[in-house]
Amino acid sequence: MPISRVLVVDDEEAIRNAIRRALTPIHEVCTAASGEEALEVLGTQPIDLVITDIQMPGLDGIELVRQVGEQWTGLPAIVLTGYGNAARSVEALRAGAFWFIEKPITSGFVEVIQTLARHALEQGQLRDENRVLRRERQGRAAFEGVIGTSPRFREVLEIAERVAASDSTVLITGESGTGKEVIARAIHHAGRRSRRLMVTVNCGAIPEQLLESELFGHVKGAFTNAFANRQGRFALADGGTIFLDEIGDMSPSLQVKLLRVLQERSFEPVGSSRPVHVDVRVIAATHQDLERAVAQGRFRSDLFYRLNVIPLHLPPLRERLEDIALLLDHFLGRFAEKTGRRVLGVSPEALRRLCDHDWPGNVRELENLAERLVLFCEGRNVGVEDLPPALHRAAAAPPLSAPRLPEEGLRLQEAVARFEADLILQALERTRWNKQRAADLLGLNRPTLFAKMQRAHLERPDEPPRRHESDRSV
Repeated sequence: MPISRVLVVDDEEAIRNAIRRALTPIHEVCTAASGEEALEVLGTQPIDLVITDIQMPGLDGIELVRQVGEQWTGLPAIVLTGYGNAARSVEALRAGAFWFIEKPITSGFVEVIQTLARHALEQGQLRDENRVLRRERQGRAAFEGVIGTSPRFREVLEIAERVAASDSTVLITGESGTGKEVIARAIHHAGRRSRRLMVTVNCGAIPEQLLESELFGHVKGAFTNAFANRQGRFALADGGTIFLDEIGDMSPSLQVKLLRVLQERSFEPVGSSRPVHVDVRVIAATHQDLERAVAQGRFRSDLFYRLNVIPLHLPPLRERLEDIALLLDHFLGRFAEKTGRRVLGVSPEALRRLCDHDWPGNVRELENLAERLVLFCEGRNVGVEDLPPALHRAAAAPPLSAPRLPEEGLRLQEAVARFEADLILQALERTRWNKQRAADLLGLNRPTLFAKMQRAHLERPDEPPRRHESDRSV
């Protein structure tokens, strides 16, 4: 085990020196003569273990252990108790102490305190490792529901995953329907505030005269119909996260008050002069170009820079064609399970039509379309005939012959091939690799299925590689 820092707290100098001598060959030891002094040391130095006497003037050992547990989660503590004082020992354990040692110091004291210190430090290290693992697992789980493999979208997710563990303010921009709230929720649930609330406020949907009360609350009699005190969204989000959607629609007067919250972490409810202090992480989002709004005088520059600590820009769906197949498969599966209908996927031609669409409503538009397709699709796979008329008209001119940049055409072709391979693999797994049944399920004949499997390099894991026809003649 690496050298650990141990804090010894006792109002008797002789006791402090005795414990220091017992632990110094193994650990780095610092001391404090009171509980108050111990808190000062803890606030300025990294400490791995606290050893404290119970009976001290001022802040006693039990209260010190309790405060250590509240402020430095997982930091182990050992208490020194008077001989035969079982009640105080039990009280210390209930306060969060790892174990206790009875005074006075005897000949076997050195061995006992060295052994207890080692066990306490090992337990503290295990707790730290488990806490890190839980947070990593929690972070991975939070982002598993965010679907997308396109390079631009993955860049956004990588930044979001990195900042989730911090308390930095995040500004998410992007067109309506690109999933800004989905990313905000993933950041919240992957961070240390996940056990507290994420409170959402749509700043563009609430009238200006009501938004201040909604954000900061009000006291009884603050205005007409204010018949009782009301807690605002910032107070409700204390310890957690507040998500300010469509922040670009906020009025200039409210922008000033929001700036104060970001600077001082306090606000005054409507009709009150008493400040309320909060510990809140702020995530804001907008579809507007806030830099242009600042240049036009519609948005405060100081507030913009306060919000724009970690900028995340979500690309529109038309710029992440590779993700359409994945998103559609997810939405179809969700709505199929919800409605009890069997819709397995989308035909390659239908997917080509979907990829050729501009998607002005972005992911939200695709989600709504998936719900409609599940309800009205006649077969097990969505075909071109199941698509809405607007997509039929868009496909009147063959999409692949339309002028496009070469990389866009390549991305579309790869997305379609990947989706087709996933669809075939899903059918094979559902039929336990019975190729005839899988072909029937997909509406294909057996030779066509074999050809598509070869192109996609799909082979059963426990099946030996098939020889090519040309190999059999050799």
